[in-house]
Amino acid sequence: MVHQKLDISVYRESNETIVALTGEIDLQTAPRLSDAVNEALGEDPVRVVLDMEGVTFCDSRGLGTLVVLSRAAARSRSVLVLANLGDFLKRLLAVSGIGEHFVIRDDPGAEPGPEAPA
Repeated sequence: MVHQKLDISVYRESNETIVALTGEIDLQTAPRLSDAVNEALGEDPVRVVLDMEGVTFCDSRGLGTLVVLSRAAARSRSVLVLANLGDFLKRLLAVSGIGEHFVIRDDPGAEPGPEAPA
């Protein structure tokens, strides 16, 4: 079985860091995502925005990683924002019951607002 890799690009702006993801978040790629977000948190941004427009798959390990990263952001006095979620990810967050624990926005360059209904 061939796993699609996860491409991670990090962009720093004045008050937030955008982590753009393309590919799959799973057992093999979740540690790289954790490393990228933890490194970003080390620079004390107000927000770390995960631009998930290019995410094609997320398993239970990926979901767990998102929860852990959200908690790490809170401990760092930052906010983890999930941006540009596709229908698949919106449903996954709703079905798993953890979607309400995240700040979600549609445009990675916009200010975070209330979570959109799933």
